[in-house]
Amino acid sequence: MSTGEPVWSKSSYSGSQGDDCVEVATLPESVHVRDSKTERGPELRISREAWSVFLPYAGAAPV
Repeated sequence: MSTGEPVWSKSSYSGSQGDDCVEVATLPESVHVRDSKTERGPELRISREAWSVFLPYAGAAPV
């Protein structure tokens, strides 16, 4: 990711229709979260440290 642009991944819990899910992108300094239905919409940017604290509560593995 030399351009610094997020590369988005859909949640593994996404439905077969591809709707109603969350997408996540990781950058060296932050994690970005967005609604997959509004790709050009707002993003939540979270520090990697805060994301690591959140993940155990979400039942997910660290990035």
